[in-house]
Amino acid sequence: MTEQVYRELCETMAKRGGRYPGRDIPEFFDLVKVLFTPEEAAVSNAMPRGISTAAMVAEAMGKDEVEVAQTLEQMADKGLCFSIQQDGTRYYGGPPFVPGIFEYQFMRGTTTDRDRELARLIHAYKQALDAKVGIPKPSFPVERVITVDRKVKAGNKVHTYDQMAAYVEKYHPISVGTCYCRHEAKLLDEKDDCGMPNDVCMQFGTGARFMIERGISKQVSKEEALEVLRRSEEAGLVHCSTNTQEIDFVCNCCACHCVILKTALAQPKPGLAVNSGFQPAFDAELCVACETCVERCPADALVLGDDELPVVDLDRCIGCGVCATGCPSDAIEMMERPGIPVPPPDRKGLKAALKAAVK
Repeated sequence: MTEQVYRELCETMAKRGGRYPGRDIPEFFDLVKVLFTPEEAAVSNAMPRGISTAAMVAEAMGKDEVEVAQTLEQMADKGLCFSIQQDGTRYYGGPPFVPGIFEYQFMRGTTTDRDRELARLIHAYKQALDAKVGIPKPSFPVERVITVDRKVKAGNKVHTYDQMAAYVEKYHPISVGTCYCRHEAKLLDEKDDCGMPNDVCMQFGTGARFMIERGISKQVSKEEALEVLRRSEEAGLVHCSTNTQEIDFVCNCCACHCVILKTALAQPKPGLAVNSGFQPAFDAELCVACETCVERCPADALVLGDDELPVVDLDRCIGCGVCATGCPSDAIEMMERPGIPVPPPDRKGLKAALKAAVK
């Protein structure tokens, strides 16, 4: 019976999709038997698509509502399901592994023996799945980079969805947690530390409220959120989110550990995979050919030309603005890059764009 519930969980996680869906390989079962108790796995299997109440899940299972509600609360505390209160009613949802369950495990930034075991098992599953099915290459960008809008050259059109400050102003609450990617790497090897700030993973609105309630991340003020963005930009991290105008998270990514950025940079043309819609412009009079921008560029998109001005490889440039924020002589501004598709309005629009792109 116990083995059967985990086999059903494999089907459940396959249906939820995401970057690492359920797959019938040994590494999946090694992982989920540590993540989920048999009771939690059974509840997860009974959860319908979308959100539902404990009563709805209990009815589907033919079990007592109080008992199921206790299990769901336990799962939410462990980051195995999503939970939110709406109009006095508590709802639950079953997330995929990524984005979702995997991130929730490490965003608290803790370093327990269980954390280390989960890091090892999650890493093994991701490695095995990548080896078996390969790294996905979507026909339409699933994620996007958001440029450093304060570095956009005057006269260029800057949409609201291009401005991190606008998202900070729009949403409440806002939470900040530990970077899942860098923390997982450190749990696997405490010496694997690129030196980038870790408390920079941001959530907005409903997702932030869930994470705050469950202690996965902490609530910050708008001023503190802007400071997180400033620290990230100065360090050379890249603002990444879903390729939608409405967003609920921003990862401040490094090129050495973070899944969104690493996956994009592994593509033949990263500049078409996660582009912000901007590219750098260089002021010949201000540039001192120090090559700071070349060294900072996470995409290896810059070289110093014969005239001692940086030259951009647009196939690789993702328009992040890291070159501009690090320029000691303020010789770099970001300008609009033609030909980059406008992000769909929301996840529903993104799903439609992905479907249309494969026709």
